[in-house]
Amino acid sequence: MPASVASNHPCRPEDLIGRLNSTQTPYEGKLKALRDLKNQIIGNRTKKLAFLKLGAVPSVVAILSSSYAAPDNRGFHESVLIQSAAAIGSFACGLDAGVKAVLDAGAFPILLNLISHLNEKVIDAGARSLKMIYQSKVTPKYDFLQEKNMEFLLSLLNRENENVTSLGASIITHSCWTTLEQKALSEAGVIKRLVGHLGGTLIQRDACLEALATVIKDNPEVASRFIGPENGRELNVVIELLKDKCPRTRLLACMCLINIRNTSVSYLQDSGIKNKLVSILLELLDDPGQVGDEAPFVMSNLTSAKEDMQKLAFDANVVEKLCENLKKGSFQAKRLEGILIALADLCSKLECCRARVLHLEVINYVTEALAHESAEVRAAACIFLKNISRSVKNLSAGVFMNETIVLPLVQLLGGSCTSDQIAALGAISNVVVDFMAHKSVFMQCGGLKQLVHLSKSIDSATRVNAVWALKNLAFLVNNRCKEEILLELSTSTLTSLICDREASVQEQALALVCNLVDGTLNSIDYVFEDGGHVLHAIGRQLHSNVKAEVLIQGMYTLSNVASGEEHHKEAVMKQLLPQSGNDAETILVKFLQSGSNQLRTAAVWAIVNLTFPSSPGACGRVTKLWNAGVVSQLKNMVNDPCLDVKLQTRTALRQLMMFGDAST
Repeated sequence: MPASVASNHPCRPEDLIGRLNSTQTPYEGKLKALRDLKNQIIGNRTKKLAFLKLGAVPSVVAILSSSYAAPDNRGFHESVLIQSAAAIGSFACGLDAGVKAVLDAGAFPILLNLISHLNEKVIDAGARSLKMIYQSKVTPKYDFLQEKNMEFLLSLLNRENENVTSLGASIITHSCWTTLEQKALSEAGVIKRLVGHLGGTLIQRDACLEALATVIKDNPEVASRFIGPENGRELNVVIELLKDKCPRTRLLACMCLINIRNTSVSYLQDSGIKNKLVSILLELLDDPGQVGDEAPFVMSNLTSAKEDMQKLAFDANVVEKLCENLKKGSFQAKRLEGILIALADLCSKLECCRARVLHLEVINYVTEALAHESAEVRAAACIFLKNISRSVKNLSAGVFMNETIVLPLVQLLGGSCTSDQIAALGAISNVVVDFMAHKSVFMQCGGLKQLVHLSKSIDSATRVNAVWALKNLAFLVNNRCKEEILLELSTSTLTSLICDREASVQEQALALVCNLVDGTLNSIDYVFEDGGHVLHAIGRQLHSNVKAEVLIQGMYTLSNVASGEEHHKEAVMKQLLPQSGNDAETILVKFLQSGSNQLRTAAVWAIVNLTFPSSPGACGRVTKLWNAGVVSQLKNMVNDPCLDVKLQTRTALRQLMMFGDAST
């Protein structure tokens, strides 16, 4: 029978926890158990979760606490402090559940105390563990506005220990959210301290660059302070780091400079620095690690809403590189999300970018992303489709109105995730804008039914986006399609949307009606169905609402109705100039006096349509408009500063004068 051999397999989790918890286990045994535990969970998410379920974290924190308080055998207990702090940091690294367990077990104040320990190795272990904790969103926000907290932060940044100073920087990155906090940090001298560490170790440099980018982001005042002192010396320190051999340092330097650039049109506008930022980020997109995961987001920050940077990126073949990486697949969700967001930004303004993306045939990869397990990836895919479908040329060709794109978007509408629904609605709102020949595909996929269902959602953001999509679906469609929309929607639902408690929903509902009544005379009759409830709801909003955007859509809708036959025009007159009430009769005058160009334009258009000379009842309506003071107000508008208002006012007055001066 062969002799038995010692096993090299690690201890079972249950055995390890038993050794940590047992009062019979000597401290030497607990120290070994801590090392074994740490070695098993480092980089192993599955093992971390298994140990969390067994209650490992409270056991480790209990050992940390007792060793910190132990008065004797300092050297041994310092080893226990180092190993237990390291194990706690491993549980917290990249796992929110681990961070929550660490915080719940009371480890945080003990780890903070380790920062003041006499042993540098203990300090390092405590600082590294705290940095892991501060990388998680579940960690409570650090309050910089409390004086003692600011003093503690400054004490961290003043230390020579790289792990302690980078901990201070990590706290800033995690917790600096508001303009007030940025200002407080800047005034306390934090920026000078961060820049001072940029010449230190790699750990210090990267942590301080990220913190610096956070303090400056979207804050022109802080950015100005950073650029101003010593003839821009601090800015030049960051610019020099663009040449650093470490990819992450170059990425963070780009992030910092982009945040500075985004605060003012006068900063870093030199073509050389702009091209350098694009070039570096283009190179970093291929990094196989964390830098490659984050680079697309930084590229997005550089190009978002900036046509000049989008053109530079296009010329540098960034679109090709992103599409090439998208086709590779098999990478982390974060990288996929970043690629889609970066492509979405590049397609937001420039038709050349949209055309290039379509030419590179990546749409199928995007539609696959609509079914990704990550909600962030699904949202990014929707944003991409929303932006690329802004192309009128490709909308006209029906490029996006096919089952490959429409069906997964409609499926997102039918899910239970509100963020999915809102993201998909944003894409659908663009996809369905044009053109009538292709909209049946959307309806056949069940899209109309889902939009109507979501228009009744208790969530106001979902409601407004659903009605927005319905409005665009009703744009330039034939009567058959309009009837399908109304049949699914119902007059009562449409009326309730016009009277919704949210002004944004009211605006989109009125715009939907405006599209429904646009076109043939038969279309106008839709607002008269079921006793004219829709028309009356519009009238009520015009008399009671104060939101210009709602009034504009209401007036454009009535203007469309007023373009119809005689009974349509008379119905509009009843809404605008009812027989009862003193204030109500001045509603048109109020709109004509509005500070909104669009509202004045819509009001004048309604008057033009109401007074068309060939209409049998035009003379009677003109008399009513004279008596209500509308014509005298129009005479004051012949030189209106808005060209559209001025032109339509003159048209209206020419028509009115054909009936003579009703005041004589």
